[in-house]
Amino acid sequence: MQMDVGRQASAPTEKPVRRDESAVTRELHTSTEPDLRRVDLDPNFWYPVAWSNKVKAGKPFGTRYGADPIVIVRPDNGAPIYALEDRCAHRQVPLSKGKVEGDVVKCCYHGWSFDRKGCCVTVPYLNKPGVGRGVKTYPCKESGGLVFIFPGDPALAEKVPVPVPCQVNNTEEFKTRRFDPHVKCHYSFMHENLMDMNHQFLHRKQMGQITARFLGQDKGENFVEASYSFARKGGEQPLAERLLFGRHDKTIDVKDQPIDEVVTIRTTYPYQTLQIRDKDGDLMMDLWVAYVPLGEHQEETQAYGLLSVRRPKMKFLLDLAWPVLGIFTNRIFMEDKEIVEMEQEAWRELGGDHNVEVFPVVRNLRELLRRSGVPEQV
Repeated sequence: MQMDVGRQASAPTEKPVRRDESAVTRELHTSTEPDLRRVDLDPNFWYPVAWSNKVKAGKPFGTRYGADPIVIVRPDNGAPIYALEDRCAHRQVPLSKGKVEGDVVKCCYHGWSFDRKGCCVTVPYLNKPGVGRGVKTYPCKESGGLVFIFPGDPALAEKVPVPVPCQVNNTEEFKTRRFDPHVKCHYSFMHENLMDMNHQFLHRKQMGQITARFLGQDKGENFVEASYSFARKGGEQPLAERLLFGRHDKTIDVKDQPIDEVVTIRTTYPYQTLQIRDKDGDLMMDLWVAYVPLGEHQEETQAYGLLSVRRPKMKFLLDLAWPVLGIFTNRIFMEDKEIVEMEQEAWRELGGDHNVEVFPVVRNLRELLRRSGVPEQV
């Protein structure tokens, strides 16, 4: 015993490793990767910043991407929509507070006028060409009822495709609702929340005793994908859930419950989708969502999403159930919103990302978001 003690005393001192400390936990303490919550979105993609029907002809519309204020202008002469920095070059007041005349937007303060190229075309009280300084422009297009801008290098805009969200144009077979919540968290929390269907316990008040069954994953250079099915362990199935996920009868052993539908969640950077297909492979539900960062440190998110549900043979039944479906999906989202905002607050209080992630899908997702984004310059 004395010899053993002596050998222990003479051994080099090292930080002890707790018996319950896993390899993932040790990796957390030794990782040299940047904190994911300090990785900004890559601006070289098309991001939605407004619903098309909110941008009225002749009335400038103010919005934001990150810390940048943006004004969307729909000319009252029928010309295409365009986007500018929402600051007049003169006194920096928002151009969105001004007015549109023809193809130009006029500042509310001194009437300086700017065209779609960002050039100052009129300083009314001087009446001289080339007097006023111009403002920054953003490539701008419309798709699926959304206004998209390209906040990155304008030279790359034509090389990057503009998204066509889910089934928004397929009104004969699908009914689509839109949502645009403002959430006080980093966009990465939103990606993780939807990708990880193992959190159904959070929604037990809305969905009862339901559990996710992980079916597999896939990944590539710009995407991560996971597939699930759902099984009911108890409780009655809500009508709205049946419309979204299909019928699930109670069973003692979830392994005995047949896989009648497959839920596939995919992050194709920087967008996220969720699709539900029945056992024949037919698309039942299609969700598309983009998370637009807000603020200098991108610690808030403006989401823009579209949810398309296939119409049944008796199409009017979906119209009748639509209000119930809206209430159900909103309640689910509000629970998710509360939890991801708690995660953001914990990150803030702890001074960094202390999450210990063990689910391989989410670990792959975090790696994708980290390598695809732009580390914040601190």
